[in-house]
Amino acid sequence: MSFDTEAVHAAREDLTALGVHVPPIDLSTTYPVGEVDSGGASYENLATGGTPSAGDSLVYQRLWNPTVARLEEALARLEGTEQAVAFGSGMAALSAILLATVSAGKPHVVAVRPLYGGSDHVLATGLLGTRVTWADPDGIAAALEPDTGLVVVETPANPTLDLLDLAAVSRQAGSIPVVVDNTFATPVLQRPVEHGATIVLHSATKFLGGHGDVMAGLVATDARWAARIRGVRALTGGLLHPMAAYQVHRGLQTLPTRVRAQQDNAQVVAHWLARQDGVVRVFHPSIQGCDPKGLVGRQMSGCGAVLAFEVASFDVAATVAQSCRLITHAVSLGGVDSLIQHPASLTHRPVTPEARPAASVLRLSVGLEDPGDIVADLRRALDLASERHSGRPVPVVRDCEREPVHQR
Repeated sequence: MSFDTEAVHAAREDLTALGVHVPPIDLSTTYPVGEVDSGGASYENLATGGTPSAGDSLVYQRLWNPTVARLEEALARLEGTEQAVAFGSGMAALSAILLATVSAGKPHVVAVRPLYGGSDHVLATGLLGTRVTWADPDGIAAALEPDTGLVVVETPANPTLDLLDLAAVSRQAGSIPVVVDNTFATPVLQRPVEHGATIVLHSATKFLGGHGDVMAGLVATDARWAARIRGVRALTGGLLHPMAAYQVHRGLQTLPTRVRAQQDNAQVVAHWLARQDGVVRVFHPSIQGCDPKGLVGRQMSGCGAVLAFEVASFDVAATVAQSCRLITHAVSLGGVDSLIQHPASLTHRPVTPEARPAASVLRLSVGLEDPGDIVADLRRALDLASERHSGRPVPVVRDCEREPVHQR
């Protein structure tokens, strides 16, 4: 089946036989175990990361839930992996990955910035027992150590949309598993395992859910890694609630349509911003110079629906963010409505200063509104910022070739 058809029907093939049109939601927190011996065997299997066989008891929701399992099957099929594991949030998913590698005696992680601020923070603090080496994309191989368990990257990266060549990253990593945060691209635009990655991470709160009303995290990977991660989930209690799983699974049905339409809007907005005198720089793969390796069309099938742009100063950025009316000033991204936020003050506030996004940068998640209305809202906010801070010069740089893609 085509990707779009798979998005609609994945993990729903049994519904007709069940006599229903939409997936049932199983809210049971506990399940009958039958005989003591078989119940104990079922518990041990699930608590150590196994999957249930026909006739096995599911024992307890923390260990397994049928509604969650449907979502996992659907996402694995869209990402092209053997299995997937669902969590209560993207950070819970990343934490399980890190705990799995630490428990295997491989606590060293090589990571490439930029990353989502929460990911950066949990690695930098070593809270979960990891030790991180921050590497440039071309320095991954040199940063590997005997106890390296993971290479962690994000592409497109949050918030400046930096693109990484995943095949090149995988070659440098060699036998070390590569974790790719695929939240911005989604499997609609990029499937990292096709380029050598082992583990694909999603904050499903974003595009996969798509409506700003559900929090979830998903990991798509091979069967061996999935079992390890499920074992961590079973012990730490990070299972996604079945109602949330139902909502994300429903979101997958419209994911291709939403992502492509939002992407089209984002390209219009990005190119409009690049023509404005009050905008210093625009970060989006469709802007000249922002995809120097030509990854769009080769690794990604499109540029995505998130962009960032730089203005003259922090004060201007704050005024623009606070002055938008149609666009909501809020964290998160990937929903049907447009959101704007100041990364250095919010999502990337915990990041060490030298790696934090510039204080003059704003991130914009473009929604499904008419792009003319989004542009009008930005125009009004930029004009207001210009009037309020007119004593400050506003340099004009209209593409990424004339300046670095991002500031450290």
